[in-house]
Amino acid sequence: QVQLVESGGRLVQAGGSLNISCEASGRTFRNYYWGWFRQAPGKEREVVAIINWTGEYTYYIDSVKGRFTISRDSAKNTVYLQLNKLNPEDTATYYCNFRRKVTPTMHVWGQGVQVTVTS
Repeated sequence: QVQLVESGGRLVQAGGSLNISCEASGRTFRNYYWGWFRQAPGKEREVVAIINWTGEYTYYIDSVKGRFTISRDSAKNTVYLQLNKLNPEDTATYYCNFRRKVTPTMHVWGQGVQVTVTS
């Protein structure tokens, strides 16, 4: 029912910044969470940041605290991730996620965007 389309991934130099976005099409609901995950080659997918539908709750993995910022625009059904002070370890495919834990439950993934950080 919900389809996610990501954009904004590109190659950047170390220390640079990037903003990626994920827009949901179709019907959306209350009581959901947006999440950004990433997966580097040969490694398992890990959570990067989470924000709830009202924006009142956020979570960041320790390695990105102070560098990345997750935000959302409910009117546009869009979640953003601002990536600052990038380093090569941030290189990965970034996926957005839409999740509801209450009925009707949902768990939807975006197609992924590539973020590559050069030394």
